[in-house]
Amino acid sequence: MSRVSKPYEIVERALELSTTDGLVVIADEHSSANLRWAGNALTTNGVTRGRTLTVIATVDGAEGTASGVVSRSAVTADDLEPLVRAAEAAARGAGPAEDAQPLVSGVPSSPDFTDAPAETGSEVFADFAPALGDAFARARSGGRELYGFANHELTSTYLGTSTGLRLRHDQPTGTLELNAKSPDRTRSAWAGRSTRDFKDVDPAALDAELAQRLRWAERRIDLPAGRYETLLPPTAVADLLIYQLWSSTARDAVEGRTVFSKPGGGTRLGETLAPLPLTLRSDPHAPGLESAPFVIAHSSGDSGSVFDNGLPLAPTDWVRDGKLERLTTTRHTAALTGLPVAPAIDNLVLDGGGERSLEEMVAATTGRALLLTCLWYIREVDPATLLLTGLTRDGVYLVEDGEVVGEVNNFRFNESPVDLLSRASEAGRTEKTLPREWGDWFTRAAMPALRIPDFNMSSVSQGV
Repeated sequence: MSRVSKPYEIVERALELSTTDGLVVIADEHSSANLRWAGNALTTNGVTRGRTLTVIATVDGAEGTASGVVSRSAVTADDLEPLVRAAEAAARGAGPAEDAQPLVSGVPSSPDFTDAPAETGSEVFADFAPALGDAFARARSGGRELYGFANHELTSTYLGTSTGLRLRHDQPTGTLELNAKSPDRTRSAWAGRSTRDFKDVDPAALDAELAQRLRWAERRIDLPAGRYETLLPPTAVADLLIYQLWSSTARDAVEGRTVFSKPGGGTRLGETLAPLPLTLRSDPHAPGLESAPFVIAHSSGDSGSVFDNGLPLAPTDWVRDGKLERLTTTRHTAALTGLPVAPAIDNLVLDGGGERSLEEMVAATTGRALLLTCLWYIREVDPATLLLTGLTRDGVYLVEDGEVVGEVNNFRFNESPVDLLSRASEAGRTEKTLPREWGDWFTRAAMPALRIPDFNMSSVSQGV
């Protein structure tokens, strides 16, 4: 074993090697465990471990401060000096960084900074795996096949800087995706869950949900494109609003490039986006959705800056009671736009004050409506309106007078999440959900179902 092997030792040694004006070192210790299954039987499982080290060097010059960033995997003590020197060389060879700010200081150290990294392993599935086996047996006897995977990751991040920061965060991330198919593959249904530890995931309940959807699909009804009253489940709402959050940078809004730009100049901050009392917020301490309470930035971009590493994060309302309250900023873009510092946070919650579950919203439907399962292949069409296009997938169902009467064809949609908020007529009960489209990048979300009176199904799709 290397003489310097513990994550905090790697960070401290890298800082000691620095010869530039400032240094930020981020050590990420990764571990993961996964299960995969097909046709009601486990197919693979595995456990992985890994380390990534990111070194950010800063150099002060007559024209400003430059930065250099280098990241490498599987770093040992012998790799440290070449890595630090590479970051320093990158900084010395770069021009002044537009987002340059003094490195963050004065943040109290994490008491567990010198502790060993947290790790996950196959034991995270100790209760889940037997329950999944029982679900396989029920599915087999019910004439359906289950496919899917469960993945659990745990990343311990150690952040150290030449200004004295010594911060640590452990981030568990669990996802479950489950597909049920009829034996002839003509019917398919999907369900997903986000979890920190798989203790709150019930395979039996998920299988029962999917079995019901396959039964709904026994009757097929073809519908044309058009505008339909539509019930968007929490997973679909999450995918749309995550994209809205990613598109809500203050600088782009001030410069007139986004849906949050005000015609004639400025931003739409303070404007009412929704008649319902909707609050879209992020909070690093949200129960069940906990995320890093300080900035962890491996690179600089529109919504993050390496100079902000270690900056404390606080609960932030992006939309409050229907009004646009905040746009995302770094310290640099906050100074540039004159708006408060509001860094991005790795979770998102929409509260609408509703109490009904999605099932209760279906039962309360009068006339005709569509019930979606999820969205996928979401792409931006027009940043000025945040018009998005995408497809429905794994089940669109027709609701008539409070009852699901069959499955309809899939559609391509064209909608803006900002416009949807202005037209939503009902918000259900907020619950944890897994985004289907963005689940590889953003998993910590809690959303209500939304009722949209006139969702735009722009064309019929042959997607599944």
